[in-house]
Amino acid sequence: MAARGHADGGGPVHGLGPEWRPGPDGLLFRRAARVILLDEADRVLLMRGHDVDQPERSWWFTVGGGIDDGEDSRTAALRELREETGIVLDPAALQGPVLTRSAIFDFFAQHCRQDEDLYLARVRSADVGELSREGWTELEAGVLDELRWWPLDELAAVEIEVFPVGLAALVQDLAAGWDGTVRHLGLAHEH
Repeated sequence: MAARGHADGGGPVHGLGPEWRPGPDGLLFRRAARVILLDEADRVLLMRGHDVDQPERSWWFTVGGGIDDGEDSRTAALRELREETGIVLDPAALQGPVLTRSAIFDFFAQHCRQDEDLYLARVRSADVGELSREGWTELEAGVLDELRWWPLDELAAVEIEVFPVGLAALVQDLAAGWDGTVRHLGLAHEH
């Protein structure tokens, strides 16, 4: 079945979610909210995924995703954490955003730009239980490979890509506690 576009009453023709829209520069664009989730041992929860067009390439990244219409960044971060991991977090436990960044990357055969707010939260691993994939969308189920708690020293030595670049050092700085300053990481070109 051919993809239907907005002109004929269908959804987006690009195959990504409805939160992706053409930006003023012509790139598909969305705002996103992500969570840097740490446990009591300062391990960070990350996802590993790949692109359907480059299945041989995979990378680690923080839990999170697009902000829905009418949703604020904090609410999106909590929703995405619940959908992608099954973890229900008390809104008061979410700090930040602690980091912001923009990224331009290729995904799903599209050139995309994403502006991200990254929040910080802590959980006790005993309180989390088994991580769940039940909230994954069809697209996520096709491109997300695993969820894993990473010790920061091991994450710093990973040989595949990790986004944002330098995440282990960024998290190490935040593990001692957030000072209330939002760090802006700028624009990254991730290809």
